[in-house]
Amino acid sequence: MLTIAAAQPLWEPAGPYLNTASFGLPPKPAWDALESALSDWRHGRTSWEAWCEATERSREHFGALVGVPPERVATGASVSYLVGLVAAAVPDGARVLVPDVDFSSLTWPFLVHEQRLELRSAPLARLADAIDARTDVVAFSAVQSSDGAVADLEAIAAAASSYETFSVVDATHAVGWLPVDGSPFDAVACAAYKWLMSPRGTAFLTLSPRALEQTGPLAPNWYAADDRFGRYYDPDLRLADDARRLDLSPAWFSWVGTEPALQLLCEIGVEQIHEHNVSLANRFRAGLGLAPGNSAIVSVNVPGAEERLHGAGILASVRGGSLRASFHVYTTEADVDAALSALLD
Repeated sequence: MLTIAAAQPLWEPAGPYLNTASFGLPPKPAWDALESALSDWRHGRTSWEAWCEATERSREHFGALVGVPPERVATGASVSYLVGLVAAAVPDGARVLVPDVDFSSLTWPFLVHEQRLELRSAPLARLADAIDARTDVVAFSAVQSSDGAVADLEAIAAAASSYETFSVVDATHAVGWLPVDGSPFDAVACAAYKWLMSPRGTAFLTLSPRALEQTGPLAPNWYAADDRFGRYYDPDLRLADDARRLDLSPAWFSWVGTEPALQLLCEIGVEQIHEHNVSLANRFRAGLGLAPGNSAIVSVNVPGAEERLHGAGILASVRGGSLRASFHVYTTEADVDAALSALLD
């Protein structure tokens, strides 16, 4: 296992970076792989087929991160598209439960079907209790984008299982720092450009056996074929018999940059990253007089916070009128202390 201290030189932030919840920073292996592929493209030194292998290795790495075999992992470009595949397959008249507040990439793919689906909501903290015999689908984010609130994954999975409720999770703000077991859920979607520190344009969807059986492709293409490199002109629809039949044609260079980032995360280990990130978040919380939390994202109302941090060369963001600071593997205690000094002095 690679230690945090040994891994941190692989990143080169210009200053304290507390904005992974907006986008993650690439480690050197990912950046180098992307630069190499772009150079080959520019100078015409290679054909494109080898770039597709990065997609397949990324699929394997993501499956390892969430405990799902790669044959049940589909690849795409965004969470909204992948959740849209699942939502389109939900039967007419189904009752769908979502949190009162969640990110639109999770909720809108269901809302667009509101004429044929019945949607209701409940507070995230009581979502498991709101699942009952009338709940056909529950859809929620494992970690909230706005404030870092962590869902009770075990309780929701148990409640969904007891009522045979179909479960959909957006794990974009979880996988990469929070240990996530995707196997109890029917569908787990994740964009890779945040906590997986990859180029924008790569995303994953895991599916349970029943989800895989009922979910069909909306944009079948050559990459989803049973023989990826042998069906370019086949007049018959011959799709892969596993989750790959849902794949979008890969954006080569985004996947070239994704694969090394995921491999590095696997080498470091999410458990170690979780301990590191939450420790730094709680150091930040303590400096602001807040109680400890369980998230790598801290949301706090400090007047003029973004301007103060920007003036000190520190990048964070504002969501819902509050400062959102996020801490990842490349963040250090010195970064936290610099941010506190900028906010409190």
